[in-house]
Formats: sequence, C-alpha cells, structure tokens
Amino acid sequence: MAAEIFTQRFPVDAADIDELGHVNNIVYLRYAQDIAIAHWRARASADMVAGFVWVVNRHEVDYRAQLQLGDEVEVRTWVADEPRGPMWPRFVDIYKIGSDKPAAQIKSNWCMLDAQTRKLKRVPLDVVQRFSS
Repeated sequence: MAAEIFTQRFPVDAADIDELGHVNNIVYLRYAQDIAIAHWRARASADMVAGFVWVVNRHEVDYRAQLQLGDEVEVRTWVADEPRGPMWPRFVDIYKIGSDKPAAQIKSNWCMLDAQTRKLKRVPLDVVQRFSS
C-alpha cells in the first residue's frame, strides 16, 4: 500500500520572521504539526479521532532554503507505508510556491496513544488503510 500525500498551503506572516529576516526554524515545525493534525482529522473517522491521540517523540529537520515574508508555502505530508507498533513515521516536505526543491524536509516519529488512558496503542489496521491510497 502506498501512502496518500496530503497537501496544504500556508502564507508566511510577519510573526514567522526571525531577526535574520527569514522564517524562524520553529515555524517549520509548526507547519509540520499543523499539517499532521489536519491530515489526521481529514482522513480518520470520528470514532478514531475520539479514541486516539498522537504525540511526537522525535523530529529530524533538514533546512535547505530560506523562506521569507510574503512567500506562500505548500506543505506536503505522508506517513510511512507501515507503522511499527504504536510508532508511525511521518514525512513533511515544505516548498516555496514555484520552487521544485523543498525548503525543508522533516521526518517525525509520531506515537499513537489511547485517548482515555494515554497509554501507547498499536496503530490498528483500519487506521493504516485510511491513510493509504
């Protein structure tokens, strides 16, 4: 099964700019978190959203190009083909609109938790199927 690529666009706002005049590093992680949440809510059923929560235990970020005020970015995300127990790697590529190379690439390890107990939960097959194309 191949993972679905989910895409959103975000404007670069003045609050995103650091003292060096480009998008602050933390904003890239905000894009990664925001699109992961949007992807989950767009694909998961209401019961899944109510029954599970996700937390990150690791981010790896490769910064490739600067984003600046006025840029618009396209953020693309997808999950690994198969989770590993409760862990499901997620990939995020962040592009300046019009560029064919990503400004940043992020790999995050997300962990599924039971919403009530907050204990690790193996990612169920029906969840995996919702994120495959």
